[in-house]
Formats: sequence, C-alpha cells, structure tokens
Amino acid sequence: MAIAKRFEIAHEAVFPQGAYLRGIVEPVADFQAEKRPDGSRPQQRDKETGLPLWQCTVIDGDEEANRRELGVTVKFAAEVQPVPPKNTSPMPWTPVKFAGLTALPYVDDSGTRPRIAWSFRAKGFATAGQEQAKSGEQKAAA
Repeated sequence: MAIAKRFEIAHEAVFPQGAYLRGIVEPVADFQAEKRPDGSRPQQRDKETGLPLWQCTVIDGDEEANRRELGVTVKFAAEVQPVPPKNTSPMPWTPVKFAGLTALPYVDDSGTRPRIAWSFRAKGFATAGQEQAKSGEQKAAA
C-alpha cells in the first residue's frame, strides 16, 4: 500500500470554519531526555529532519466540534520559532491559516473508550492572499 502514515491535507479540510491561535508558539519539551541542571527539559527534535519542534494551540471555529476537538495542537519542525501573523481582528484570538499542513491519525486510548485522534504538523503560517509561507521565510521570535 502506498499511503504514507502522515499525509498532506488542505487547511480548509481540517478547519472549514477557520482556526484561531490561542496563546503563543512555544518549544515542545522532550520528556524522554534528561532534565537540565536547572530542572528544565531540552526541546524535542523531529525524528526525520533533526529540526527543533515548536507547537501552538488553535481553536477550531467549527460550531459542531466537540470539546476534545475544540483545542487543537499544531506542531512545526523549524530551525527558528515560527511567527504567526499579527492579530488585526477585534477578537482576542488571531485568525490563522497553515501552510504545508499534514495529518497523522492515531488511536487515543486514554479515555473510557478508544477513538481515532489526529496529530497535525505545518510548515508555517499562511496569511490572507498568500498561498504559503515557507518555514524558511519565518522570522525568529524576539
């Protein structure tokens, strides 16, 4: 079978009613590595590319999303911290669109009954009128 585990998917297929950044883009802590002397954990790295992993939480704009699907984590493998677009909306959350979005289904058996869950990765943020913003074009966060 030629279907890869992780597959490309259009932003609109995952977030047909939009996605809204809640909080910031932050490093993914590596819980498999030993703690540093100061007690912090090193940043997790992508197993395929070796690049540092970053993550953000977005709110799914779909009115029918259940509470498990309302807050979605999207990860990035990038040398520098991806920078989201500036929030010019009147909302407290920044409307975002992801470039190079991929999905990986897995079985989440942490609840009372197993369910299919999704792991999302993106190459970067896309802005209105822009098809893609490649991760190499992202600016380092100040």
